[in-house]
Amino acid sequence: MQNRVTCVWKEPGVTKQYRAAVSLHGHTSHSRESLFFIPDMANHFPPLRWVIAQHEMRARKTSGVRVDFAQGYWTPPLPPLAAFQLELNQIERELNLAALVSLSDHDNIEAPMLLRVIPESRQIPVSLEWSVPYRDTVLHLGVHNLPSAQAETITGQLYAFTATPSEGVLRDLLAMLNRLPDVLIVLNHPMWDLPGIGKARHMQTLSAFVTKFGTYLHAFELGGLRSWEENQVVMEFARGWDHLVIAGGDRHGCEPSAVMNLTEAESFSEFVYQVRKERRSHVLFMPQYREPLPLRLALSVLDVLRDYPDYSAGSRRWDERVFHPDNTGQFRPLSEMWRRPPAFIRWFVNSVHLLESAPVRHVMKFALGRPQKEPSLVLGGGQEEVAQ
Repeated sequence: MQNRVTCVWKEPGVTKQYRAAVSLHGHTSHSRESLFFIPDMANHFPPLRWVIAQHEMRARKTSGVRVDFAQGYWTPPLPPLAAFQLELNQIERELNLAALVSLSDHDNIEAPMLLRVIPESRQIPVSLEWSVPYRDTVLHLGVHNLPSAQAETITGQLYAFTATPSEGVLRDLLAMLNRLPDVLIVLNHPMWDLPGIGKARHMQTLSAFVTKFGTYLHAFELGGLRSWEENQVVMEFARGWDHLVIAGGDRHGCEPSAVMNLTEAESFSEFVYQVRKERRSHVLFMPQYREPLPLRLALSVLDVLRDYPDYSAGSRRWDERVFHPDNTGQFRPLSEMWRRPPAFIRWFVNSVHLLESAPVRHVMKFALGRPQKEPSLVLGGGQEEVAQ
């Protein structure tokens, strides 16, 4: 096994020995993102919890709609072609390499299937981020490069499991995917405790999952929107299970992936062979990863809340890209369910838009700062190779 992790600002010439860079785990406007983070955040901030409760009561009285953050969802702003071109341009312009881009929306393959009919993106792999309920948590698996002729059938089976999970069915599905030689299965952001069950329980459940199904997993993800410290833990966890680590941007906004893989491969299938059979992976952290993570996350929120006047009708404003069931159960954009957003939401949106000012960004960058010392990103012994 050969695993290498490089920061481009420490080794700017490292790309010269490679042909291509691989961008994994980018999201498009076809991805449905949960709103559950809102009550979770409110639980840690009592004033926000009180404000939300007041507006929940008002919505129920005036419209008969019961606010349900578990069912509501939002969609990222970039349509498929724009998301593809964003990743392509960074690789070709910043790294001067050929680009292999895999977009993986939550539990659907609409974006890659649409892109495969466009000449400039027809080679894009059919991929998705599969939600896998397991015991008391939910894990996300990046499933990349499904055979196009079977993709609809396979994803139908994956969706059926998500709706009605069973460990026996899960084993069968993972074994089936693993038998497809060109398919890559990645455990995305493994340390992220999505349902908030607590670090200890999450690690216990995660370890149980890898014990049972690790033989079907080809790599663990180092995330472009995860912290230095968390990515270090992922590397230590991967080493303990004798697994590779691989790059995953998890991009939802307009910042291109902050981490990607370098490869000599000429196609995505060749890259999969390199990871699965040769067990080689070279992860490259891009310059934007050095910026304070809270600021980068805030700028991603700005991307979500920004207006895009050149986009098609129904996707230009943020409240056209957030959906909630009405009193009949039909999902509708918020723009159709209110005349204008509540005052506290308008205040929040206006506050985020302050980040469009360069001086404000500079002040935030200075205030947030960086850790005094970046973690070393060391993978550890054996045959693994590390650039620091």
